[in-house]
Amino acid sequence: MKNLFIKYLVTFSYYLESAPGYQRVKKFFYDLLNNDDYPYKKYFDLFMIFIILSSVAILVVDVRERVAWWLDYYDLYIVTTIFIIEYLLRLWVCSDMHKVIIAEFEESEFFEKPFSLSKVFKEIAAQKWQYITSLPAIIDLIAILPSYRELRILRVFVLFRAFKMLRYSKSLIQFFEILKSKRIELYTLLTLLAFFTLIASVMIYVFEGNGTNPNIHSLFDAAYWALVTITTVGYGDIAPVSTEGRTVSMLIILTGIGAISFLTSIIVSAFNEKLPEIKQTRVMNLVMKKRDLNLVCGYGKIGQLVAKKLKESGESLLVIESDPSKVEMAELDGLDVLRADATKSGTLLKLKLCDRVKSVICATHDDIVNVFITINARSLCKKVQIIARCSDKSVAKKLRLAGADHLIMPEEIAGLLGAVYIGQPVAFDALQAILTQKKSARIDEVEVRLGSFLDGAKVGDFDFAANRLILLAVLKKLSSKEKSSHYVVFNPPDDITLKAGDILVVMGYSVSIADFKGKVEHSVRYKTTVS
Repeated sequence: MKNLFIKYLVTFSYYLESAPGYQRVKKFFYDLLNNDDYPYKKYFDLFMIFIILSSVAILVVDVRERVAWWLDYYDLYIVTTIFIIEYLLRLWVCSDMHKVIIAEFEESEFFEKPFSLSKVFKEIAAQKWQYITSLPAIIDLIAILPSYRELRILRVFVLFRAFKMLRYSKSLIQFFEILKSKRIELYTLLTLLAFFTLIASVMIYVFEGNGTNPNIHSLFDAAYWALVTITTVGYGDIAPVSTEGRTVSMLIILTGIGAISFLTSIIVSAFNEKLPEIKQTRVMNLVMKKRDLNLVCGYGKIGQLVAKKLKESGESLLVIESDPSKVEMAELDGLDVLRADATKSGTLLKLKLCDRVKSVICATHDDIVNVFITINARSLCKKVQIIARCSDKSVAKKLRLAGADHLIMPEEIAGLLGAVYIGQPVAFDALQAILTQKKSARIDEVEVRLGSFLDGAKVGDFDFAANRLILLAVLKKLSSKEKSSHYVVFNPPDDITLKAGDILVVMGYSVSIADFKGKVEHSVRYKTTVS
């Protein structure tokens, strides 16, 4: 009979291990309860916070006056059921019982020894007991107790429903994690305070507990006075009257001031140590809400210029930099910055490259680093656009092979501009005005939107000159799925027909380009409204 039970138990365990439906359901509940990166967890947390607050409000009101029957029913059945289900789900997902059974079975088969059912049950019980005895699980369990109205004394545990909210508030969790990092120092301080409180309690009881002080009747009164005094609260309901008692009072006040200063320094140092981590968590939370993100890897001179232009154009961007001084510089410039190494795949995986990132701009001063970033980005996502800075021509080919779509070679560009300045100084001034946007001169691209007045029109149908614009080129969209999705037509003739997806490269003042883009957008909205 026992062997038959073990056989069915092992078979069922292997079934659970290979059942995609079971694994999917368990992973869903695990992510919903424990995974902060899971998109639906925040909604579950908000729902549980609402349940807790409403339950606490009902129980507090019910202390002095009777609440409506439906509120009583809601608190007694609905809230309690939700708490019990949540507790059981957390107990379920905290460990995998079937894996323990499979591990024991495979071990027994390998070593040709009997399957130990007692060992399996002990290990499963140990795993579950480890969760049950954890502080969050104890709070979850105690939070259920106020529902049993027959035992009125259990109403005091209503406060644990408020403590239960700690599980759903990231800020509070971070605060306690910061304190936990200094637990040795806090334990030491608490021990010293307990010792001084005990000594002061005994001393004041010896000096004034013999009838000298009418407010001290027991050692508990002395301990109460010592605790109130050492924390510098000083209610004043108990005050020493003898010279010895006042001397003890002065000593314990000085001790309390020193302890508070020590406690403050511990908390401040803990926050200083964890502040970068808190900042990174905040940045990641903000980034995970954005789409079409531009990653600027490196915040040197090139990275600063790129980030500045992206910010001015209203693009979403994130700077990735490992140098602390450059991270601080980017933060002072008002940018979202992640202190991390962009050459590591884990950094780009954490940012969900294929889902949220539009382009990766490798702008570090080291060509080899840019090659590694390009390789990592391209290996993780084939469709993301990669733009890489390159100083050495010999590295340019490597960057192309690594997957870079476009290369920026600052030294070569500077040399070409120098040649233009020497041979054509007037042309150089015009080009410099465009690049630096002096007098708001700039080159920009305008996409032909589906349904806009440009869609299906010819180049000659729009008077660019009257709108203070110069049309430099048209990037015609290709229907084939090639790597380069456009081909360029410079100085396009008037008879070229424009289609949705084509890109116009125009030059002019910022106000003229903004007005032109506004007309395109307005024509799309107008046609949609009319339709």
